[in-house]
Amino acid sequence: MQQILHTIGAGDDLTEVISAFLGRVSSIFDAQLESDLAPVAVLVKHVEAYRGKMLRPTLVGLCGLAVNPSVELTREHAVIGAVCEMVHMATLVHDDVLDEAETRRKGLTVNRLRGNEPAVILGDLLIAASYHLCSQLQDQRAALAVGHASMVMCQGELLQLHHRDDFSLDEKTYFAIVERKTAALISTACELGASRGGASNEIAGRLAGYGRKLGIAFQIQDDVLDLTGEEEVVGKTLGKDLEKGKLTLPLIHHLTNVTGKDRGRSLLLLEEACEGHERSSDAAATLRRAVVETGSLDYARSVALRLVSEAKSEIASIEQSAAKSGLLAAADAVVNRSL
Repeated sequence: MQQILHTIGAGDDLTEVISAFLGRVSSIFDAQLESDLAPVAVLVKHVEAYRGKMLRPTLVGLCGLAVNPSVELTREHAVIGAVCEMVHMATLVHDDVLDEAETRRKGLTVNRLRGNEPAVILGDLLIAASYHLCSQLQDQRAALAVGHASMVMCQGELLQLHHRDDFSLDEKTYFAIVERKTAALISTACELGASRGGASNEIAGRLAGYGRKLGIAFQIQDDVLDLTGEEEVVGKTLGKDLEKGKLTLPLIHHLTNVTGKDRGRSLLLLEEACEGHERSSDAAATLRRAVVETGSLDYARSVALRLVSEAKSEIASIEQSAAKSGLLAAADAVVNRSL
């Protein structure tokens, strides 16, 4: 999570601690997925490139230090970080299959490189490996928490699939999807990092709330980037939300705030922007301009900024430390990122 570490300060002791911690997380991750089968090893090596931001392991470490600045991040923290990253990467591999995405982290997706079948099984392997690793911890509460978060994430994905091509989707349902699909694992990473650092249930709960708000804001920023970002900067296939008929917050706000002929025109553009239509590219571009004109992108960003502010408020009572400053910097980085 170089953006966060840079914000904290390149020469700061905390930067060195978190960088070393992420190195331990990566080593545990790699060791857990080692295979003596060449085809499997090649795919696992390829998916290592998906480890970009490493937001969830970073939050595990920062939360552990924030509740107890004198504590040393243990192997248990590193295992939890690796488990959260494995589950997250499994969802990325599966999402790329669902979206038929071709690029991820500026490289080819597994499904583009090898096809859908290997991609699905690789995602399954990542999930299985994460639970095998998590079960090695003496305290099984971590495994229960990650297992529950994974179930909630799948429920969010199923809810989103249910509402595909539903152009009457409202904000309440959108947030129900996002809170489950994206925020659940981030919240769990924060809570587990804090609890393994010796936090009380109340403080661990506050950090879980911080993670939940942060996760929703993260997804909103992803929605904005999917509409406005540049693929060479973001590093993954963009425009898939429109193509797959998935309404995001900017589009929901836009449709709510246009009336009459303008709304009818936007609905027609949405239909044309969907996968397979001969005018999909032109329709998507026109719709993006319309979303900007109604201030819907600004609205989505304002919601994300409000959530970041609320996330910071969740940890206001935690004693000031370098790690707490890191959590505040992480919150700002979520909405200020371009990738």
